[in-house]
Amino acid sequence: MEERPQILENRGATERSVVHFVRDLWLLMKPELTLLSVFTSLGSAYLAIGLPDVSQLIIFPLLAVGTLLVGGGSGALNQYLEREYDSLMKRTEKRPVPDGRVTPAEALLFGVLTAITGIIILSFINILTGFLAALTLATYIFLYTPLKRISTISTIIGAIPGALPTLIGWAAIQNSLSYQSLTLFAILFYWQMPHFYSIGWLYRHDYQKAGYRLLTSVDPSGLKVSRAVILNQLMLGVVCLSPYMVGIVEEGFLYVSAAVSLSFLLFGILFTRNVRTDASGAWARTLFFSSLFYLPIIFSAMIIFKIHHQ
Repeated sequence: MEERPQILENRGATERSVVHFVRDLWLLMKPELTLLSVFTSLGSAYLAIGLPDVSQLIIFPLLAVGTLLVGGGSGALNQYLEREYDSLMKRTEKRPVPDGRVTPAEALLFGVLTAITGIIILSFINILTGFLAALTLATYIFLYTPLKRISTISTIIGAIPGALPTLIGWAAIQNSLSYQSLTLFAILFYWQMPHFYSIGWLYRHDYQKAGYRLLTSVDPSGLKVSRAVILNQLMLGVVCLSPYMVGIVEEGFLYVSAAVSLSFLLFGILFTRNVRTDASGAWARTLFFSSLFYLPIIFSAMIIFKIHHQ
């Protein structure tokens, strides 16, 4: 029978400082992904503004804090549920729970309280915003997290809660959803595929060891992964034209979008051409870092070229 490493639940529990404990709670929130969710949520809220109103000023701090807490609580609960598998992977073995700096019970309590507080805060804006936040939490924890060990479709399912912050931001201002908001959702949805496939390819051996059935874990040649990267980059380039088509941004955005999308596609092509021979993962790492630049540039460009209604 396969032996799983014992998680050190109490190591350092009596000697840890408050500062270190708070830092570990912050790490439980998966801050890189959570802060990206806050950024896209706030950006979508700004794009949703038709006629500016002073009452909208209070929405943005509530939206920022609420999205931060829901995203962070989801991340903490994800790490609680995957703590045994995290201990098997070099990439994640030093996370707070598998490393014994935070006990599973503490991670569970922190995740539940944080996520629920975030949903309550967002519900103060309006009920639709709170509902979308709850939907984000539910799909991330109860669909995406268990599916990672069952089916390669998990990445596609996981892109849904990953893209929902765009709808949360839009609903915070409009108290409704529209075809315009779906264009922002689509951008974030398709962006996540090459972003996470590049990570998955870099750490595919880790994921295989932990028993995750990701596309990168079951495709040793990398051919299916490469096709998925290129296909989703092409789809991303198309949907990035849609904010102009639906009247959210001015024409100038198209030039930025085309330049950034073509550059991103180039990195995808280079990854595809070298996937069989790139033992060091250099091109997968380059694709990953290019994805980190892509989304902030696109959303910043939309904010700059936003159509302001009189």
